[in-house]
Amino acid sequence: MRKNSLLVFSSMILLSSCTVGPDYRAPGFLPEKQIADSLGLKDTTGRVIPSDWYRQFNDQTLNYLIACGLRDSPNVAAAIRRLREARASLNIAKADYLPVLNASGAFKYDKPGKNIGYELKNNYYQTGLDASWELDIWGGGRRQSEAAQALFKAAAADLDNVRVSLVAEIADTYIGLRTAQEQLRISRENLRLQQDIAELVAEKYRAGLTDDIALNQAYYAVETTQSLIPALEQQISASSNALAILTGVLPGHLSVKLEPVTDNLVSRRFDFDIDAMFNIPSRVVRARPDVRAAEQQLIAQNAKIGQAVAALFPDISVSAMFGYQSIRGTQLFTPSSEAFSWSPALTLPVFHWGELVNNVELQKETKAEYVELYKQTVLTAVGEIKDSMTAVQNEYRKNQADYKAEENMRYVHKYTLAKYRQGLIEFGDLLDAEQKLLQAQNELAAGNGAIYQNIIAYYKAIGGGFEPAVY
Repeated sequence: MRKNSLLVFSSMILLSSCTVGPDYRAPGFLPEKQIADSLGLKDTTGRVIPSDWYRQFNDQTLNYLIACGLRDSPNVAAAIRRLREARASLNIAKADYLPVLNASGAFKYDKPGKNIGYELKNNYYQTGLDASWELDIWGGGRRQSEAAQALFKAAAADLDNVRVSLVAEIADTYIGLRTAQEQLRISRENLRLQQDIAELVAEKYRAGLTDDIALNQAYYAVETTQSLIPALEQQISASSNALAILTGVLPGHLSVKLEPVTDNLVSRRFDFDIDAMFNIPSRVVRARPDVRAAEQQLIAQNAKIGQAVAALFPDISVSAMFGYQSIRGTQLFTPSSEAFSWSPALTLPVFHWGELVNNVELQKETKAEYVELYKQTVLTAVGEIKDSMTAVQNEYRKNQADYKAEENMRYVHKYTLAKYRQGLIEFGDLLDAEQKLLQAQNELAAGNGAIYQNIIAYYKAIGGGFEPAVY
């Protein structure tokens, strides 16, 4: 009898090595060569993008804000919690199909009624160990663990994505702040100049050397420039508040000052190696956190097909008990009170109104949906990278023109002002030069900031340091 039991048990173990359902194979769409050709990438498979790419801007305040954000942002903290939840779910899934052992102890007392017709005594003590095991013959449990493992990796990719997005948003907002501060400096500088010119026009007007049209034009220039200042101050305040929220503190409670600085990084054009944008491996696309998360969701769904298929086959479970039973507590732990039982059980699905078969079809169709979503995520990633590359190139070309335009207008304004002081030209000519100079200076500052922001968008698009983190 004992040999037969061992044979049955060994057969169950051998059967449990079977795993039904499809094994995951990565979809064959959009191979890396096509992606590389679409983006114009060079063959540099070994290059790694650092996750602290923003340090090349050489701005300690920006570095500090990003460090604070990564440490204190509620969005990052929430993503970490989701990762821990996924890890706990994975551990639960791994334990679902393992043998379970429970210790128990009980005393049962029955007192039948006198009118039952007979007396049945069923009073006894019992203690021991109960074990149960649902054998994972068809691999449903292994597929469940496979799905949980994929969802854990998806949560890890989501955490990376939150961090990449946060770093890019802090950097972009900081550049917006510095751009507004630079434009505010330019506006105030021009305002002082225009006030001086307005005073010069007023002196000429009082001396009868000019008319009230020129005087009103001079005051118009002052008020027009003055009107730019409140909007810029509001933009600076909004950016400061946004940076506080991004770093996890209340507005006005940043531990670093964001006052204007003499060495504002947007006061000059950033020297960026445009050719280096194309010296990245094509795997950068599938290494993006959002693309990794989409593929892991697909892997999890593929495993759910195996779970659904496994439900079509018989389930075998084994339960056993070893312990002691006695009608007297004093004799409970004696050799004669030893008790043992084991019971294999078979459950065969026979008629479920098509529920199990339809569940298989449901999981297959859901997988097909996830394939399309994964493909769309890859396409979106390629599009964002290409757009960011184009934006950086075009912004540098535009900035070069802005630089020359600002330089030319400085020359024009300088000599126009000199001619006006000498009485050689009308004030309208000087006013036109003043307005064009202010516009050229603001556009150059905005262009310098846009270069930084497009570079930030590029690093975000390629995954912000695309090597997956290990959790």
